[in-house]
Amino acid sequence: MAGVALLGVHPCGQLASRRPSADRMWTMELSGRILIVDDDAEFARMLGEFLGRQGFLTSFADSGRSALQKLEAETPDLIVLDIMMPDLDGLEALRRIRIDRDLPIIMVTARGQPADRILGLELGADDYLAKPFDPAELAARIRAVLRRLRQAFRPRDPVRIGPLTLTPSAMTAAVRGREVRLTPAEFMVLEALAGQPGVELSRAALTERALGRPLTPYDRSLDTHVSNLRRKLGLAPELGAEIRAIRGGGYSFTLSDGAG
Repeated sequence: MAGVALLGVHPCGQLASRRPSADRMWTMELSGRILIVDDDAEFARMLGEFLGRQGFLTSFADSGRSALQKLEAETPDLIVLDIMMPDLDGLEALRRIRIDRDLPIIMVTARGQPADRILGLELGADDYLAKPFDPAELAARIRAVLRRLRQAFRPRDPVRIGPLTLTPSAMTAAVRGREVRLTPAEFMVLEALAGQPGVELSRAALTERALGRPLTPYDRSLDTHVSNLRRKLGLAPELGAEIRAIRGGGYSFTLSDGAG
């Protein structure tokens, strides 16, 4: 991909983005296997060549439907998923993948509206990049996600924090015994917050700690992950814990009096 600094728009303007919680074997031996889902064959080829030179193993699907079929036969460590595709677009593919699979997904999109990106995050994407983008930035984000997963899956006992129980070795959470299914990014945000009850973390610090990358201007991915956590966990003061927004931009995991 010599001479190509940015990857993005096709000349014709056509843009290319769980298994049950007990089945987490893909996380134990992360090898850097990346599934690229994009209907733009030239874009996918160039991106695959670049990631290959970065040490990743790549495979390809040219539509959301073909990606779902490929996932029946193989389990990549991470998916790079385009939104605008024929047959089955990336958002619908993402929704279907998240029904029974937890593997990390980075969404790539040329849609300029923040609402489209937020929708992708709400449906379960772990991160997103807008086209055109520097492929080195995508490689850096892939490394950050896989590095955080490797760290999360070091053998550790379950941790109880108020009404919340975190099991890092399975990347699962439970509230008063009720298991809650989380994406990898959501779990890492929750672990970073709950690991320091009462500590106020800025959005920049939490993005670095949980997502493994710097906070960028107009980046709402962290806020969407927190919103998803609040909705899924259903935490409230009467349950003994909650995730609070702090003045100036940030969050804190707060235990109520008597929780422990």
